[in-house]
Amino acid sequence: MASELRWIRSSYSGTGENDCLECASNGATVWIRDSKDAGRRFQVPLASWLTFVAAVVRT
Repeated sequence: MASELRWIRSSYSGTGENDCLECASNGATVWIRDSKDAGRRFQVPLASWLTFVAAVVRT
């Protein structure tokens, strides 16, 4: 359940408390939210997230 997720902030986020990208995972799904609006979040399958991260790392 999304309410039980442990959110992790990006190490590239600024020093501001509410200016961050946060991610969490329950194993099969990755949840993503903007710390400025933590109530709104979206989810993607883990495989899609890994494909996205691999593409970003290559660039």
